[in-house]
Amino acid sequence: MASRCGVAATITEAGVTEDNAVLAVGNRCVSVGHKHRITNATLRALGKAGVEYISTRSIGCNHIDVEYAASVGIVVENVSYSPDSVADYTLMLMLMTLRDAKSVLRRTDAHDYRLSAVRGKELRDLTVGVVGTGRIGVAVMDRLRGFRCRVLAHDSRPRNSADYVPLDELLQLSDIVTLHTPLTPETHHLLDRFRIAQLKPGAVVVNTGRGPLVDTEALVAALESGRLGGAALDVVEGEEGVFYADCRRKLPESSLIARLQEMPNVLISPHTAYYTDHALRDTVENSLLNCLNFESGNQHG
Repeated sequence: MASRCGVAATITEAGVTEDNAVLAVGNRCVSVGHKHRITNATLRALGKAGVEYISTRSIGCNHIDVEYAASVGIVVENVSYSPDSVADYTLMLMLMTLRDAKSVLRRTDAHDYRLSAVRGKELRDLTVGVVGTGRIGVAVMDRLRGFRCRVLAHDSRPRNSADYVPLDELLQLSDIVTLHTPLTPETHHLLDRFRIAQLKPGAVVVNTGRGPLVDTEALVAALESGRLGGAALDVVEGEEGVFYADCRRKLPESSLIARLQEMPNVLISPHTAYYTDHALRDTVENSLLNCLNFESGNQHG
């Protein structure tokens, strides 16, 4: 992609750190992934190396202190990519949860082919609440229409003709609540203990947004009590250092992730909803274009 964009790229597999920031010497722009937190010390080192612009190949910038970066003379911008990757994955998680897929597949792997005592549910019989109606949230709603279920929406800035309702009403009416809002100080623990208590008995929570949108301790308590019907989480609070690592010989230190993993009605996947050929092409190409735009003085944000 670099040659197509006319860029000479210096590439390293390792995430950017204070130690390898020297690789950026002679370049005003760097493109980074979201897997590793970029410390303030690393930002200072990048600034000393002459970096003035960071393009992160992600929608969120939660792994970078954007204000601190600005204080050392570095502009940070995100990228857009195909919303279909996350939207498709979100629907898959919904369907898997409704059909008790985790237990079914585990039993089948053990050659137990009996029917489960848990009967599945059909989406057309349910109400789905979509929290956050940006590009991904809208793509999820587009897919849900094909299943003929009732769809409710909530967003601080309604964008279309969806059936928008206050958040409390959405929680009380929805059989499935799926989260697609950015992580900000205002949305941190958007589903806290109080709001989780508002959910319908037997409701399912789906999160392909950001882990800290959900108060994980409160979610675990509601699942263990049997009040909630299940959860499907591609992102989890405390995932840093666990997701994207091989933990087969060392169990995750996060007891909450371990407790969630053990529950038969909870699906956990390692922040992989975005991981498609198409979306990755988008992130790389748009990141390089962002750098070129910065060099030409045309920032998109």
